[in-house]
Amino acid sequence: MNLDLNLLVGLDALLEEGSVGGAADRLRLSQPAMSRTLGRIRRATGDRILVRSGRVMLPTPYAEAVREQVHALVEQARALLGPTGEVDPTSLDRTFTLRCHDALTHAAGPAIVAAVRAAAPGVRLRFLAESAVDDDDLRRGRVDLEIAAGLPRQPDLRSEIVGGGTLLAVVRTGHPARTLTSRSYAAYEHVTVSRRGRLHDPLDEALRAEGLNRRVVVSVPTTAAAFRLVASSDLVVAVPEVLARAGLDAAGLRSMALPLTLPPVDLAMSWHLRYDGDAAHSWLRARVRGALSTAGVTAPGPGQPLTHTGGSPQPNA
Repeated sequence: MNLDLNLLVGLDALLEEGSVGGAADRLRLSQPAMSRTLGRIRRATGDRILVRSGRVMLPTPYAEAVREQVHALVEQARALLGPTGEVDPTSLDRTFTLRCHDALTHAAGPAIVAAVRAAAPGVRLRFLAESAVDDDDLRRGRVDLEIAAGLPRQPDLRSEIVGGGTLLAVVRTGHPARTLTSRSYAAYEHVTVSRRGRLHDPLDEALRAEGLNRRVVVSVPTTAAAFRLVASSDLVVAVPEVLARAGLDAAGLRSMALPLTLPPVDLAMSWHLRYDGDAAHSWLRARVRGALSTAGVTAPGPGQPLTHTGGSPQPNA
């Protein structure tokens, strides 16, 4: 029997993406080439795999039944046939795409670039801003590494907690508040940082638990924008401690402890499990991990879990 195991890769992409176009993008093929692959899979299996329903394509019962098995086989093949051993960074010629919070890029970006460039001059880095919507760019290979608050939902994503801390209140240097109580904090007007434009966040729940409410007058998508607003007014913004450390003095800002009991904010580095056995990607993760430490991102203490595989919800920002 003549088996073309590339059909498994195509089938995996079709089932993950749910469309010929999405699978073509993922595998960097043209849509006609991907359509021909789907035709070959249909002939090999005797099943239609995907059927059109209105404007979308739906998997057949057979496709649903074999989805996980196909994905596992493809990942095992990648691990088996992928490069092994140590990577030589001096000869590495590759572009890595990193996505992280704008303040984190500001705080740790220079250290990440310096660490990578010092050892691998042939490597190029692309920093992307956080998306305003949940997406599957890690799964599709559009993003190699993401650094964000919280852990991803998808079971095929790996995560490592690389730091964290509490939230701090940030105000302008000449702000009338020297310290904050929960009542005085609630009395000021506030800015929220939300990529979705939300005017409420867990801080409002913590205040309501004490019978208090605050007035949020503006929401902005980035910490940099929030800092600009706070620097020219008496507005208050709450940001993770690791993000508040970067350049507050230069921006004419200062931070204060929040007078509320809140859970710590974990900072996680996430990637797709297809890169677990990729020596170059592993090398990159080590450089980023070290650069985050250099930039003042505190690593988790003894006994805290370092790695995670999907399953926990990511906070909505």
